[in-house]
Amino acid sequence: MDGIRFGSILGFSLLLSLGASPARALPGETTKDVAAWMQANSTLRPSRGEKFLVTKSATAAQRFTFEASLLSPGKIKLSPRSGIIRSERLTLFDMQNGVTQERLKESLRAIYGSDIYQDFDRAQVLYAYPSEITIQQAVAQKNPLLASLQGELRRGSRYAYWLEVAQTAEGLAYSGRFTVFLRDDLDKLEAELRNR
Repeated sequence: MDGIRFGSILGFSLLLSLGASPARALPGETTKDVAAWMQANSTLRPSRGEKFLVTKSATAAQRFTFEASLLSPGKIKLSPRSGIIRSERLTLFDMQNGVTQERLKESLRAIYGSDIYQDFDRAQVLYAYPSEITIQQAVAQKNPLLASLQGELRRGSRYAYWLEVAQTAEGLAYSGRFTVFLRDDLDKLEAELRNR
């Protein structure tokens, strides 16, 4: 990966030191604008053959993925406006250092800048999971998978945010994702998450 240690890319400090420019392309922008922003962003810069999906991996134990999509998060639904990015998702997988919600939040700040991070930080939490009932069901049924996904859905003044970390039965989290998306798609995703 061009001489850059991959483990560092997953850390907040290197994301900043790479000079990731604050967001100029976000959900609601055209595919042309988002493609240009991703190409100019040294953290996200796509390799040959990549355009809206960037994957960086040094080993099978560590992976960083960023995807800009025409689709809203959740179940596929036709978009009323073609050519407009509806969501952008950052996914981290790290068997060596683990993935926490804090690490995902710091990655959001590094990639998008302080304005978007502040919108996220001030955003209203609409739904957080697992619920206490789900955790009790997982214990009673001896099925830890019921409570393995921990996440929250937030409504900011500019965008909506979905943060999710998957834990193992031992309580360790090796993967997580952070999605920034249009507020128009919030009700749809909230209903899907509450009913899964």
